[in-house]
Amino acid sequence: MSAHRITATYRIETACPLMEAIETMAGEQSTGTFIRLPGETDAMRDAYGAHIEQVTELEPVGSPSLPGAGSPRDGAAAGGTPLWRRAEVVLSWSLENCGPSLPNLLATVAGNLFELRPFSGLRILDIALPEAFAAAYPGPRFGVAGTRRLAGVEQGPLIGTIVKPSVGLGPQETAEVARTLCAAGIDFIKDDELQADGPHCPFDERARAVMRVVNEQADRTGKKAMYAFNITGDLDQMRRRHDLVLSLGGTCVMASLNSVGLAGMIELGRFSQLPIHAHRNGWGYLSREPSLGWSYVAWQNIWRLAGADHMHVNGLRNKFCEPDDSVIASARSCLTPMFDSKPCTVMPVFSSGQSARQAPDTYAALGSADLIYAAGGGIMGHPDGPAAGVASLRESWDASLAGIPLAEHAKTHPALAKAIEAYA
Repeated sequence: MSAHRITATYRIETACPLMEAIETMAGEQSTGTFIRLPGETDAMRDAYGAHIEQVTELEPVGSPSLPGAGSPRDGAAAGGTPLWRRAEVVLSWSLENCGPSLPNLLATVAGNLFELRPFSGLRILDIALPEAFAAAYPGPRFGVAGTRRLAGVEQGPLIGTIVKPSVGLGPQETAEVARTLCAAGIDFIKDDELQADGPHCPFDERARAVMRVVNEQADRTGKKAMYAFNITGDLDQMRRRHDLVLSLGGTCVMASLNSVGLAGMIELGRFSQLPIHAHRNGWGYLSREPSLGWSYVAWQNIWRLAGADHMHVNGLRNKFCEPDDSVIASARSCLTPMFDSKPCTVMPVFSSGQSARQAPDTYAALGSADLIYAAGGGIMGHPDGPAAGVASLRESWDASLAGIPLAEHAKTHPALAKAIEAYA
């Protein structure tokens, strides 16, 4: 496969003859329509049509995963039972079709595919891009190394949390939560995605109140917590909010990817002088039906290249429906280089029901501590208070990195012992 071609891997399900369905995919997303057109030469189709690079047939199924697709015409098994065929398919496109453009890339690899009648299932599993995309976009400006530098955490995970209640706290109340967490020695704090610029907690007032506390604590201790302010909004709002956070000495901003959209994220990535904490709220509607939508392994490539520095991946034994192996695959993809010339690696953010208990399994499965480990109840709900909650997470990760069983480490670390009991 040429290094100058865009490739995408799909898992499909169809009632049609397999190659007929795959040729429909390839045609729909490049030169084709339902009939051959005047001027559509063989040379044009070869140069600009999508190429079918690989087809791996999978086990068929006896009923369609999604409604609205056609019925089998020649997929009957012995005895006349209809079958819907499944396969993994790799398609490729010439870079000449769309150029190194992320918005037009989405039209190429996704576009109208999901609603095509021949398919009762279609999911994007992976994407690989030519080096021209690395030259066209900044990618993450800070990533793992820059985040560690600004947070003052040279090794181990960044221990973090989310300000709760999600809404209801005013600027001063939010600042007092930040004060408690800074005093506890937290590395990272973030706004909840629901907290942006509501009348009860205006962004400017919140940013000033919180950064006053963060800066005061840094002056006293030399440790400056990284606070990710939710600047989600239209472009002018995001730019102005970013500039305010920067002027106040802040070290991180946050944006909700599905809210600001790809073009919004690209522009934020271009003007931001701070790490961008990318929240994936809404991810479930793109992924929860396993026969439809996107794999996170494919999806996160788009946002890393657009400029995200941190990306949420859920957490082990989380409160959502995502299984642990999917969480780890997502985190690994964030730490896997995209290009030879520009790795674009970003910090995966583990969250959702996390406590001291999941750290050993997280480290064992990922094999890296280049991550943000964000716990809400796992810190704020600790029986001995937030400082003990932060301590319990550090002690849990210290034990994990040293290969010491949690129960053994807990014998000499009371905060960890209480956490193990509390979050059983």
